[in-house]
Amino acid sequence: MEIPEFHLAIPVHDLEKSRLFYTEILNCTEGRASNHWVDLNFFGHQLVIHETKMKAKNKFNEVDGNQVPVPHFGVVLDWNSFHNFAEMLRNKKIKFEIEPYVRFKNLPGEQATMFFYDPSGNALEFKAFKDKTELFKS
Repeated sequence: MEIPEFHLAIPVHDLEKSRLFYTEILNCTEGRASNHWVDLNFFGHQLVIHETKMKAKNKFNEVDGNQVPVPHFGVVLDWNSFHNFAEMLRNKKIKFEIEPYVRFKNLPGEQATMFFYDPSGNALEFKAFKDKTELFKS
């Protein structure tokens, strides 16, 4: 089955600052926009940032001894793209909530993961599987 593109709309408290973060830091391209929202090509998916007065309030869940922010979103990249993307983020001085690292080394579902926040406090996770066919392996 072909995997369809997802659509996700998230709140941001400063539209221009968030627009710059997603376009200049994450290299997303901009689509339609208004004074209150912007459509973005988020790795082939539609992400819409909506300016609102509401601030994100994350909770945390312990995973591998790390405090993982919940909720969070992101995409699964291929192995090499993940490492190249992580290096690009380091060069752009992104402050990681959880630094890039590999989980389940040499086990089923081996994956690289990293977490960071956008300027409005929305948590993002990017990951890659050593073997992408193990994406849903238990």
